[in-house]
Amino acid sequence: MTTMTEAVRASSTGGTAKKRATRVRSGEKRAGSTFYWMVWPAVIAFAFFHTLPVLIGIFFSFTNYPGYGDWNFIGLSNYINLFKDSRVLNAYGFSFLFAIVATILTNVISLAIALGLNAKIKARNFWRGVYFVPYVLAILVIGFVFQFFFSNSLPKILAGIPLFADNILTNETWAWTAIVALGVWQACAFAIIIYLSGLQTIPGELYEAAAIDGAKPWRQFTSITFPLISAFFTINVVLSLKGFLQVFDQVVALTNGGPGTATESVTLLIFRGGFTGGEFAYQAANAVVFFIVITIISLLQFRVLQRREADF
Repeated sequence: MTTMTEAVRASSTGGTAKKRATRVRSGEKRAGSTFYWMVWPAVIAFAFFHTLPVLIGIFFSFTNYPGYGDWNFIGLSNYINLFKDSRVLNAYGFSFLFAIVATILTNVISLAIALGLNAKIKARNFWRGVYFVPYVLAILVIGFVFQFFFSNSLPKILAGIPLFADNILTNETWAWTAIVALGVWQACAFAIIIYLSGLQTIPGELYEAAAIDGAKPWRQFTSITFPLISAFFTINVVLSLKGFLQVFDQVVALTNGGPGTATESVTLLIFRGGFTGGEFAYQAANAVVFFIVITIISLLQFRVLQRREADF
């Protein structure tokens, strides 16, 4: 009798286990199908609005298409002519100068502010919110505010300094510094958040031990703080340089590429020539080259900076 009872229990247990396994498998299938229904629309939209236009642009870069009418294949002529075009070369020169200077200033200033905001100060959360505000503001709107400041307010405030009294935005030699000021002011907001995230991962016990050993603040920064946030430094530098190389809104708001073409960035040149100058194919080739340049620079940055992380 006992044997029969145990057999019945074993049979029912096995049946329950099979049912549970069946439910698990059916649940996994439903989850898988749900996943695909969620992902495929995004993939299709990305391909339609991003990948397809990119491929079309690459295709037309080998033609003489002006943006309307007929066109013919011309091979690599657009790419060859880019390296002979002084306006294109000047645009690359301005973009790289702006990006390098702005990247250095952004990371130095934002790291210094992040260190201050990470310290034990009054209303710390309030100040963190204040410093993040520039990131959420529309850059074109802020750009026009800066434009008014540089062209109207500053000449009156610093009337005794010819550079500012004559409106720095009209100075071919120094107009780019105003764009740097605007770019750095906005970019620091996001960089500060990244550095704060890194600083909050450092245990306070390390600083206490270093202080007991007699380490001064600068020694603590070079031996503890910076090595432990080197990964965050890498992220900020790569994102900053990539973003600044593609500068567009700040230039449009402040100088619109002037005076002349002194502050014309690569992205502004591509926009002007491609959409309003009848150079669609030519500027499409410029865009392809610019994409390759940014990709190579970003990869080199990651390689060099990650090696530096390993050395710490």
